[in-house]
Amino acid sequence: MSEHEIFDLGELRLQRGLTLPTAHLAYQTYGSLAADKSNVILYPTSYGAHHTDIDWLIGPGRVLDSSQWFVVIPNMFGNGLSSSPSNLAEPYGLGRRPLFTHWDNVHAQRRLLTELFGVERLALVYGWSMGAQQALHWGAIFPDQVARICAICGSARTSIHNKVFLEGVRAALTADPAWRDGHFAERPVRGLRAMGRIYAGWAMSQAFYRERLYEKVGFASLEDYLVRSWEANFLRRSGDDLLSMLDT
Repeated sequence: MSEHEIFDLGELRLQRGLTLPTAHLAYQTYGSLAADKSNVILYPTSYGAHHTDIDWLIGPGRVLDSSQWFVVIPNMFGNGLSSSPSNLAEPYGLGRRPLFTHWDNVHAQRRLLTELFGVERLALVYGWSMGAQQALHWGAIFPDQVARICAICGSARTSIHNKVFLEGVRAALTADPAWRDGHFAERPVRGLRAMGRIYAGWAMSQAFYRERLYEKVGFASLEDYLVRSWEANFLRRSGDDLLSMLDT
């Protein structure tokens, strides 16, 4: 994993009323900040992702051209790098999982931008999936501070249909025998593998599977794709952190 920076938020009161004695955002930057600070793109992370999972879009000549733009990726709360159940000190943990909202994420990101970089206005907020939700929240909460929004494969409000899917994911994960007393007593390997297979059916289209496109990107078979792509993806993460992001 590439290096990342930590922005200390200090004591942080969350939207739903709980207070974290200490909180932090993990972030990474790409490119150079212009003298007039007019070239800033904020690129929030998506569900289960770290900045290293999404920064392939960034680079000279790429979608987010770092030769022109100063791109900031803040890792959202709950993803394991920023404040998350897996790294919070007691009394949190062991079944006490604070609820992080997009309001919390956006306000913490604004503090990062203003206090660390002196940035008061963004040229663009670019986000995919839960990153798109954060981008739209930026526009709703701080409309005068965002020039443009590019929200890909996301919605301002999670639909009922999507909530049903997420409850299925939650049920698969917490069906693991490691789930006890509201938290995972050990690594929920069965639950993480099951979660990956459920997600594979939602994330990719019928056409993707019908045309066996997984073979065209280097997988030997459907099983190879499910194990090495989807199971592997969620096995990297803490079960409690994945539940935290589902709550968000």
